[in-house]
Amino acid sequence: MKIGFIGLGVMGRPMAQHLIEAGHELYLYRVKPVSAHLVESGATACASAAEVARLSEVIILMLPDTPDVEHVLFGKDGVVPGIKPGKLIIDMSSISPLATKDFAARVEACGCDYLDAPVSGGEVGAKAASLTIMAGGRPDFFERAKPLFEKMGKNITLIGGVGDGQIAKVANQIVVALNIQAVSEALSFARKAGADPATVRKALMGGFAASRVLEVHGERMINETFEPGFRLRLHHKDLSLAMDSARLLELMLPNTAMVQQLMNSALAKGLGDKDHSALIEVL
Repeated sequence: MKIGFIGLGVMGRPMAQHLIEAGHELYLYRVKPVSAHLVESGATACASAAEVARLSEVIILMLPDTPDVEHVLFGKDGVVPGIKPGKLIIDMSSISPLATKDFAARVEACGCDYLDAPVSGGEVGAKAASLTIMAGGRPDFFERAKPLFEKMGKNITLIGGVGDGQIAKVANQIVVALNIQAVSEALSFARKAGADPATVRKALMGGFAASRVLEVHGERMINETFEPGFRLRLHHKDLSLAMDSARLLELMLPNTAMVQQLMNSALAKGLGDKDHSALIEVL
């Protein structure tokens, strides 16, 4: 396929690389020195999102936030000005479920197809092509995209209609955030009480407290290695999406609100560009 890929960040770069290695023809926008290797691998750098859209059958977005997606889709020289009917847009960013429904309606009014398909798994999952992909949209659109998803992820699920993928991702981020906080508190307690936190973590990994966060981020916390696999400021953004949605739904999310406040403190301490496991530094 001819695939456009916009959003070559920590996760977007390996995702695009997997598609190139699978034999697809990629068109990229905003290629920086850190992503120049994708062009060396055979991808084509384009001058605008509109050019990417003109040259591609499928356009994948992997962007930081809702305004970024809106600008790339509908701004001057954006994707929508460059598309023709029959093309498929897949937004793999993590953004507002309500905005997603609006974006899909505007794209489909142009005669094109739309899927939201946010991911979980961080940089590790992106590099290993083992991402969890949570899709929202029509089943036929999903089947069209599934061969591409299978090059980037392992656990691939059509959740429901447009926006449902984003709902699932927000739910995922609630679970991960609260788990990071739990592991942070447990390891801080172990250290302060005089036990070796690394040995405590090893013991907990064999019991009911075991989790992917304890395995991966627990080790980061012990070693104080916080190079970003997923930036704390982006997780803070995702919890803001959760709390905004909760207000609209008149739903109480007390522990999510608490962790969001801790992330506010982390941002104030200048930790926003560290891995989200750096939340332990607030404690």
